Amino acid sequence: MTADELKAFCKERNLTYKELAEIIGNSEATIHSAIAKGELSVPMSKSIQMYQEILALKEQLKDYAELKSVLKKALQDK
Repeated sequence: MTADELKAFCKERNLTYKELAEIIGNSEATIHSAIAKGELSVPMSKSIQMYQEILALKEQLKDYAELKSVLKKALQDK
């Protein structure tokens, strides 16, 4: 992940660098340093990638919960 991708990710998710740092277990200074250098360390990049995957899985679970609710209601209506 590049520094620009990190900036875009934070903007897209409406996250401050401080909030992201807390989520992935880094300091805000580490995030700012990575952006200033223009590259992220492999562990930081992997942590952010895993966080992105978690968010995607949570969205899928939400979709499945909605589907489950619709199916349950449809079956009760019979």
